[in-house]
Amino acid sequence: MPVTLRIALRDWDYMTPLVLGDVSSSRLDIKVDRVGTLVSSLADDATHDAAEMSFSRYSQMRHDGDDRVIGMPNFIMRGFRHRCIITTKDSPIRKLSDLAGKNIGVTGWRDSGNTWTRAALRREGVGVEDAMWYAGRLTEAHPIVDRLDGFGRPGRIEAAPGERPMVDLLIDGGLDAVFTPFMPKGFFDQESPLRQVLDDFRAAEVAYLNEVGYVPGMHLIGFKADIVQEHPWIMDELSALIDESQRLWLEKREKYADTTPWMIDELRRCAAELPPTWRASGFAENEAMIADFAEELYEQKIMPRLLTPAEFFPRHAKAR
Repeated sequence: MPVTLRIALRDWDYMTPLVLGDVSSSRLDIKVDRVGTLVSSLADDATHDAAEMSFSRYSQMRHDGDDRVIGMPNFIMRGFRHRCIITTKDSPIRKLSDLAGKNIGVTGWRDSGNTWTRAALRREGVGVEDAMWYAGRLTEAHPIVDRLDGFGRPGRIEAAPGERPMVDLLIDGGLDAVFTPFMPKGFFDQESPLRQVLDDFRAAEVAYLNEVGYVPGMHLIGFKADIVQEHPWIMDELSALIDESQRLWLEKREKYADTTPWMIDELRRCAAELPPTWRASGFAENEAMIADFAEELYEQKIMPRLLTPAEFFPRHAKAR
């Protein structure tokens, strides 16, 4: 009898084979709940056994000694962050170092993605203390919620003035740049007033990859501790299924590349610029990235103590 696993995931394209059942296991009966917003507290959620989680928020649980959720080092959301900094088309800002002394908006201070974006800025000499930061909603369509999460500091890290959408503040000149992984509606239109800060963000990201050796991870899968204790094999089983789902999705994307103009060229470029192991799961495969993320959390004063990779994933570190 297979074990039922109720899991909450966002609609990542490479999860499609898993969701549709093209990838399956005789040991698991996976029930996927497709969510737009991550589960706020898996440990207190009666609906799910596992869920996609913010790496940053999982880190806080590990720091606090909260063992109710056990993380799996399969980072289902990864991405470079240089492309995630936008400004106006008439802005003189063209380099990350140009952001020193500027007003920068973020969609959530402690978000994993924004932590990695600030890490990219730190590599260019712009630390937290070198800019003025505002946390707020990206557009009018986004909800007004607390995006400071306890990290506000008057004169350095504040809520967006009047809770105005950051895109509006950007266009009006109240902000010089905004961090966002999801571009606002109309961003790619020819008449859009917005652009990415870096004209050739791809070159910057390739250089970053060559320096650090990884693509940053933002989200992972967390399991309720009791289901892992009852079925110690369950994390490895799901991780293998996710890996197979990614492999199958890429195979199909290559096969049906003609559905999008120039996708063939994009696939060729990705194969040339990304190592085959760039999305590899596992503790050892991601240990350097995990260590760097822990350092960023500490240096950016999100965590009061520097965690070791083994503290994040003690079960996987022991099994190495």
